[in-house]
Amino acid sequence: MEQLVDNLALGFSTALSLKNIGLCFLGCLVGTLIGVLPGVGPIATIAMLLPVTFGIDPTGALIMLAGIYYGAQYGGSTTAILVNIPGEATSVVTTLDGHQMARAGRAGVALGIAAIASFIAGCIATLVIAALGEPLTKLALLFGPAEYFSLMVMGLVFAVVLARGSLPKAIAMIVVGLLLSTVGTDLETGQERLTFGIAELSDGVDFAVLAMGIFGFAEIIRNLENPETRDVVRGKIGRLLPSKDDFKQALAPILRGTGLGAILGILPGNGAVLGPFASYTLEKKITKDPSRFGRGAIEGVAGPEAANNAGAQTAFIPLLTLGIPPNAVMALMVGAMTIHGIIPGPQVVTKNPQLFWGMIASMWVGNLMLLVINLPLVGLWVRLLKVPYSLLYPAILLFCCIGIYSINNSTSDVIFTAFFGLVGYALLKFGYEPAPLLLGFVLGKLMEEKLRQALILSRGSFATFVERPVSGGLLLVAAIMLAIALLPSIRKGRDEVFTE
Repeated sequence: MEQLVDNLALGFSTALSLKNIGLCFLGCLVGTLIGVLPGVGPIATIAMLLPVTFGIDPTGALIMLAGIYYGAQYGGSTTAILVNIPGEATSVVTTLDGHQMARAGRAGVALGIAAIASFIAGCIATLVIAALGEPLTKLALLFGPAEYFSLMVMGLVFAVVLARGSLPKAIAMIVVGLLLSTVGTDLETGQERLTFGIAELSDGVDFAVLAMGIFGFAEIIRNLENPETRDVVRGKIGRLLPSKDDFKQALAPILRGTGLGAILGILPGNGAVLGPFASYTLEKKITKDPSRFGRGAIEGVAGPEAANNAGAQTAFIPLLTLGIPPNAVMALMVGAMTIHGIIPGPQVVTKNPQLFWGMIASMWVGNLMLLVINLPLVGLWVRLLKVPYSLLYPAILLFCCIGIYSINNSTSDVIFTAFFGLVGYALLKFGYEPAPLLLGFVLGKLMEEKLRQALILSRGSFATFVERPVSGGLLLVAAIMLAIALLPSIRKGRDEVFTE
């Protein structure tokens, strides 16, 4: 306990420096803004802002990017409640009762309880990260190359199982991501692989180019194809602070949602998205009158919003302790860490404790900022919701091109980004989810490295992966999960959850 207090003291001394407070505020503000504006997600925004972080120290850069991620969870609820359009995938459930509350003249209360639920969940989840961070890191330090390889295989299987849509399509995306990670010159043999004679590919596919293309550019093209109509609630927002009865009704769902979201957020493969769905289903099942749900039940806003934010925060646990990104946003974080010369994994705690604990402390600071940003500025967010997307996209596109060019001062990077933008758009059109592709790409290089190390140590024997108990256990879990996901009844139920 004393060690934990010392670690948090180190974290707060880092997070509360003037520069890091400013970067945290900027991240939270940008995150809220992109959460409020439908069509501009945190993945695309973080991909666009990666070049900007080059001039910032690693701790400050990651604090800002983390603020964008969990800030978007807050902002997404504003759009869901006022416009009935989920600003984020995790805000889908909030539209069901949040918008009904707004139509009944209780928009302010819905926004207030969403912000309070997110704040409580964020604070509890931050404590969970702080408590689990060091024990998991010590455990991870005992892992050898075989265990790491098997852990990453399990992570990719979870990504397949929890991905939306068709399982074969998710597997195909993982495989394409792994193949893209092998493009370039093999560092051991000096042999060029999959470059097709293109000199610009000899160093491999740049992470920022791929991420900005398949998420940033592809998202812009998709939004231009489907211009949305935004029916913003016309009535008064009303008072923002919930009454004593409202809060009493919402407190238990907030705590249950926090617990569910925190557990699911740790799962590799974007388990955080399942948190709000699981919370809503639980609240509907245990209530005395399920018919209230879908008609403006405050529990239908409080529980999912708490789960949403708790999951967004605990998703950092596998990233910071094991170096395994559980979702596409965390994969971008791995990219940001790599750009700054930091190897994600358990060594971060031992070699760079200020970054590790500074990030954790900044999450609490960020949650407090988001409470201050969201409630008083509701009027501003409502006005912003009326800005048509056709006025936003030229600025976004220009910013993307400048950012990607500034990385290597290379026009070929901009061309490759445009190419991956078209590829990302084609993937979306054919029902392929690009997030598993990015996870496969990020983990591919590390998996190849660990595979080679394990085979060198075992003198070329693949049996090492099943003979070592931890490695064999992880592969067994991966095989069981994949087998269960392939069962027809499970596949049908899984598709229903993601299409509701």
